[in-house]
Amino acid sequence: MAKDIEVGGHSDFHAKDYHDPPPAPLIDVEELTKWSFYRAIIAEFIATLLFLYITVLTVIGYKSQTDPALNTDQCGGVGLLGIAWAFGGMIFILVYCTAGISGGHINPAVTFGLFLARKVSLVRAILYMAAQCLGAICGCGLVKAFQKAYYNRYGGGANELADGYSTGTGLGAEIIGTFVLVYTVFSATDPKRNARDSHVPVLAPLPIGFAVFMVHLATIPVTGTGINPARSFGAAVIYNQEKAWDDQWVFWVGPFIGAAIAAFYYQFVLRASAAKSIGSFRSSSVI
Repeated sequence: MAKDIEVGGHSDFHAKDYHDPPPAPLIDVEELTKWSFYRAIIAEFIATLLFLYITVLTVIGYKSQTDPALNTDQCGGVGLLGIAWAFGGMIFILVYCTAGISGGHINPAVTFGLFLARKVSLVRAILYMAAQCLGAICGCGLVKAFQKAYYNRYGGGANELADGYSTGTGLGAEIIGTFVLVYTVFSATDPKRNARDSHVPVLAPLPIGFAVFMVHLATIPVTGTGINPARSFGAAVIYNQEKAWDDQWVFWVGPFIGAAIAAFYYQFVLRASAAKSIGSFRSSSVI
């Protein structure tokens, strides 16, 4: 089999042989008999718990440090930049820790996008999402248990549509933000890219964490930045106030639409999976 040669590099360099992995089965009952499957679910639960614990504490800490009613320094605290770093940094850490066990999804939208691209089975996708939502609830529950007064006073880190923004604007921000994240996930974990660029070390959690960081910088003022239905759901369940529930659908519909668009764009436009399938079918027909 011929090997790809690095473009613009040394002519004697040869990339690794690459074969597209087969699509995951829609329903893989055999997974339910493997300990590795349950270990992956536990990893998703713990990772999402830790993610919500650290990030919600950061949000509440910032609000308490800049509360004008307490005569605090309005320029103090970590600021919005620090909050964005907390979210992006935790994703970098947790994806790095769990990628080899569960794939490091930590987000139902990411799981949904990978399911649409046939990277995970329906059974795994459903149980991952359940574990992520439960982990998010437990993570926010820990924050409330440790800092109940601050938690209730400063909104529990719940995502809400900011005043002055329409529902359509909030929905659009969630769609585009999640598209950026899931598109980055596909790009950073593409096995073809890893084979082609095997001479360049690729640390997938780094661009994924940076994508989360950049999206937070752009959309914190609009929606508080969801792009992760488990994050929004867990905070809403524990905070349990009307405003958080009124906007909750935005933080599910937006991320799922964004993930679906990213999966379609990467698989069928950039990777041209549909064209390859048609070409393979024509070749087999000729034979």
